Amino acid sequence: MNRSSQDTGSSGIPEDRKLYVVDSINDLNKLNLCPAGSQQLYPLEEKIPDVGANSGNGSHSLFLLGLIIVLIVSLALVSFVIFLIVQTGNKMEDVSRRLAAEGKDIDDLKKINSIIVKRLNQLDSEEN
Repeated sequence: MNRSSQDTGSSGIPEDRKLYVVDSINDLNKLNLCPAGSQQLYPLEEKIPDVGANSGNGSHSLFLLGLIIVLIVSLALVSFVIFLIVQTGNKMEDVSRRLAAEGKDIDDLKKINSIIVKRLNQLDSEEN
């Protein structure tokens, strides 16, 4: 693997940083065993699949991944909102129950107050 950059037809890329596309074990064997220039391998452009055909699949998978993430986040937010609505409903029931109980207590206090006022008026009238 100590060939120069001119042997493989690359433009200054070090040998250990190159990517090779191999169609068969024979091509791999020729790449490793044959001296430079003794065997003509296929150009890299012929062995590399069409990038445009696969880029659509990558964008579709990214789109689906993004869609799934958005759906999960929105599901979590909706669940949180439903939880808050239920909690608020429970608090409102407690408050209305307390107000009803306090309203009864206030009515009872008004009745007691009116009885006390009547009794005081009777005592005042008896003294006069």
